[in-house]
Amino acid sequence: MTEPSQNPIRILLVDDHQSFLWGLVKLIESDSRMKVTGTASDMPEALVIAEREQPDIILLDIDLHGDNSLDSMPVLLKVTKAPVLILTGMRDADVHDRAMLSGARGVVQKEESPEIILKAISRVYKGEIWLDRASTGRIFSKLLHPTNNEVSPEAAKIADLTSREREIIDVIINHGRSTNKQIAVHLRMSEHTLRNHLSSIYSKLEVENRLELVMYALKHGLSNSST
Repeated sequence: MTEPSQNPIRILLVDDHQSFLWGLVKLIESDSRMKVTGTASDMPEALVIAEREQPDIILLDIDLHGDNSLDSMPVLLKVTKAPVLILTGMRDADVHDRAMLSGARGVVQKEESPEIILKAISRVYKGEIWLDRASTGRIFSKLLHPTNNEVSPEAAKIADLTSREREIIDVIINHGRSTNKQIAVHLRMSEHTLRNHLSSIYSKLEVENRLELVMYALKHGLSNSST
């Protein structure tokens, strides 16, 4: 039983299966920390609601009446700053990777338990990534195209990182679905100290959150995959 929140997470649901959408609304409304601020069955409707309501997070299905919602992700991310969590029945790994590379903050299967779905919503809302290690590895490979000209301008930023900051980045990459508290325990430091380190890392690399940090680190090969 969750305690009531003074400011519940405002969620926009986008899915073309009305029965599933109905069940999802009931699931979210059963958690007092969350609130459904709108529902849509296609991207044009979702764009209108997202711009008007400015939700805290968007749950987005990929297949909407035969259209791929990922094609409209750039527009969606322009009309709202809300993070997008993909909730899908599709198992195609390439599609999942494309979703992440298009700007989604995580992918969760519709067949997952209600507890997992609610946990994914909460984690992504907090700025974390909902992605398993196998998916992280695939995205890493796709990001490492021969673009050496992109690395050079970033050399000064990367060189400014301390060894401890590099260690923190490596742990975050390898434990992407862990909370800050869990990562702090793994690193044997307080959560407050971890937040201070993250603030320094974000400033040095000019990123704003853990998702951008992971994408930056994978793109520029900062993980040594030893943690």
